[in-house]
Amino acid sequence: MSKKQGNPNKKKTSSPFPQSFGFLFLNQHQHQHKHKHEASEFREQKPLKFPNRTNPKTLKMDYELRRAREKLNKEQNERKEIARKRLVRERKAKEEARKQREALDAERSRRVFDAEQAQIKADDEMQESLLVGRGIVFCRVLEAVACQGSGDKIKLPASCFNELSEGGAFDKGPLYFKLSVVHQEGKSDVVDEKEKSRSTHSGVLEFTADEGFVGLPPHVWQNLFPGDAPAIPLIEVRYAWLPKGTYAKLQPLRVGFSDLPNHKAILETTLRQHATLSEDDIFIVNYGDLVYKLKVLELKPSSSVSVLETDIEVDIVGPDAAVENSHDNVLKPLTFGKSEFGMVDEGHYTYYKFSIDNATWETIASGDATVEVRIEPETNSGDSDIYISKHPLIFPTRHQHEWSSHDIGSKTLILSSKDKSLEAGTYTLGVYGFKGETKYHVSVNVQDVRNQKVGQKVASSSSSMDVDTVECKNCKRYIPSRSIALHEAYCSRNNVVCQHTGCGVVLRVEEAKNHVHCQKCGQPFHQEEMEKHMKVFHEPLYCPCGIVLEKEDMVQHQASVCPLRLVPCRFCGDMVQAGSSAIDVRDKLRGLSEHESLCGSRTAPCDSCGRSVMLKDMDIHRVAVHQKN
Repeated sequence: MSKKQGNPNKKKTSSPFPQSFGFLFLNQHQHQHKHKHEASEFREQKPLKFPNRTNPKTLKMDYELRRAREKLNKEQNERKEIARKRLVRERKAKEEARKQREALDAERSRRVFDAEQAQIKADDEMQESLLVGRGIVFCRVLEAVACQGSGDKIKLPASCFNELSEGGAFDKGPLYFKLSVVHQEGKSDVVDEKEKSRSTHSGVLEFTADEGFVGLPPHVWQNLFPGDAPAIPLIEVRYAWLPKGTYAKLQPLRVGFSDLPNHKAILETTLRQHATLSEDDIFIVNYGDLVYKLKVLELKPSSSVSVLETDIEVDIVGPDAAVENSHDNVLKPLTFGKSEFGMVDEGHYTYYKFSIDNATWETIASGDATVEVRIEPETNSGDSDIYISKHPLIFPTRHQHEWSSHDIGSKTLILSSKDKSLEAGTYTLGVYGFKGETKYHVSVNVQDVRNQKVGQKVASSSSSMDVDTVECKNCKRYIPSRSIALHEAYCSRNNVVCQHTGCGVVLRVEEAKNHVHCQKCGQPFHQEEMEKHMKVFHEPLYCPCGIVLEKEDMVQHQASVCPLRLVPCRFCGDMVQAGSSAIDVRDKLRGLSEHESLCGSRTAPCDSCGRSVMLKDMDIHRVAVHQKN
């Protein structure tokens, strides 16, 4: 079958219907040509019949159908989206319900577990209280308030007395309590375990506190609340039995405690105000105006012990390098014949110590040697003063000392056997910064004066042979008669005699202009020294007891009269304030101070008969009962 070719120049006719309807329209000629060309393939098929799309009603119907189909599809999609969201919500609700059921079950299980643990803890605490309290159970949660007092004895309300009395606590001996900080939830975000479990022990002073409160002295308060206390500090007070202590290791938190004279007696006096000691506690030891803090490192036989009526072996270790270290009130050792460099700021002290042993003192007491204390300031340095005292006064000051020097420039103090206060022992040298920063070299030497005595004897013997002498009318010195005229002529031109009453010192003419006398005490000074003299000797000083005196009078006042001066107690050996006279007439006749009257009221067993006798009556007891002097 031959294939006919169409006319390529013949124009194609376009379809009267738009292509967007999706129908294929062929004209009759093209249809017949295609039918003939493909008759073998489409012989059994019938020709397609297409509706007439040129009818407007048909076009409108197609548009409406299409819109209806689009609307139906949109509604179906919306219903599917709504169904999907509903399904998601139902799944979430089921998941949340499941989680809530699990949380309720977990909370119910936790409550049951906590109840069981609380019951176990309560049983354990009851057993512990029975063991610690030796069968006595007492526990209260009270609000802490600060109260005055020394030591570690607290104040409890009267209801605690009744409960302890009913439980038979007073039959067990002294009362001891374990004090623990009650941590309050929500009061702080971060609380470490050490702060949460902070505790200490104490005795009881009296049962006079308000109901619901416990009075804590400063020692107990600082150990329980070393930082800021909460708004409502709650304390758990639990009765406890404590064994008597046998050993304690203590560490001062500042240097210088071991330099205190008889520091163990001072420590014993302080511990006499305590009933208990606990490891990691910090307690305060007062020595005059000085305050020393000591930390309890170790105790035996337990971590908390009783210190009532017991002998404790005490070890004092050196302070740690990281603890407080102050330049003031620290004694630096001095060696005879060796110079030490030092520096002191204005208004501050630098302290040194030196000792005179028995062999050196025998040499000094025989008059063959003296002790020379010398300070040499560096050039263009400030000005300083020196003060020396004998222990137990370990820190001399401007108005509390034995010897002093206020010279400008180099200073030298000579201590000889003529000084009644000088003897074998330990001495403190205090360098006080009077003006500006002073750099200096300090030394202490033992000077042999036997050669000086020989020279003085030779000079005195030679002067006794010159009997032909005449007194100079100007300088009042004895001059050989053969040269008296020449001496008087020279002396009258170059020397001037001070006319101040009681002075009569001979001065060079150029020196007389700077020679002045103090208007208050009349002592002669160089003009440049007068300002310092007025400030040191005549400026009013205030004693802590309330008296205002000048320097010389203040030194005498604080050495023998001031009730706040430190004196050694004849019974405990501690350095205590002298105070006033004893109230008891018999003690006053014995010359006991107020402290000694109370301290001497303590009893001790007699060495001969073992009877308990007051310390202040021990001498009378030995004489009257045992005929011992």
